[in-house]
Amino acid sequence: MEKGKEYHIALGKGDVGRYVLLPGDPGRTPLIAKSFDDAKEMANNREYRTFTGNITGYDGKKIKISTTSTGIGCPSTAIAVEELIKIGADTFIRIGTAGSLQKEVGLGDVVISTAAVREEGTTRQYVPLSYPAVANFDVTAALVEASKKLKITAHPGISHCKDAFYTEGAKDLPLADYNEQMWKAWYRSNVLATSMESAALFVVSSIKRVYAGEVLAIIGLTYSDQPIVKKVGVEEAIKIAIESVKILDAQRKK
Repeated sequence: MEKGKEYHIALGKGDVGRYVLLPGDPGRTPLIAKSFDDAKEMANNREYRTFTGNITGYDGKKIKISTTSTGIGCPSTAIAVEELIKIGADTFIRIGTAGSLQKEVGLGDVVISTAAVREEGTTRQYVPLSYPAVANFDVTAALVEASKKLKITAHPGISHCKDAFYTEGAKDLPLADYNEQMWKAWYRSNVLATSMESAALFVVSSIKRVYAGEVLAIIGLTYSDQPIVKKVGVEEAIKIAIESVKILDAQRKK
């Protein structure tokens, strides 16, 4: 590993802006970077692919911004956030995909996570389960404001975070009955959507005293055992995330 670079993300100080957009899929980083000016690929190592560029703020000045993929799940997400913090990033917005747990949350809609159910293993090695996985209030408020400004249907609320993808609707697993019971519990608890990275993002950011939020494109209907239906809503989620960075940057300059 090159001197001065973090081991997994292969990035060093100056390579990213304070604002970092976090998709899971490395293939989504160039799509996000299309919205940047002067975007440049900074690193591509393991599941971590990073582009850095600029967007124009409300005051006409450039805002340095990056996008780094986290890979799938909380372990790799925690690593990305830990290493990005070390090199100067302090505001993270996950742009993810998810399955809906509520009938009113439809395909192509967007969920803005206010908090996450910690049904995964990574964050248990950071803090006890009684510690909540909560998004930063200012980042969440900016995401909600951005969605309204762009007139994109968004549902703010609690999301669910898990480790195993193929347990959704699986009837032949040893814990099938238990899993079905838990999905019903989350539905009855008004949990809006399920994905695989939010808990690590929120917990690590909280204890490291940085800022994180999440915007999810709904591509599946988990409540009806259809975890993936159609890849829709991703571009809308990207637009919301970028607009929210402009909102946050303007607030911070006041």
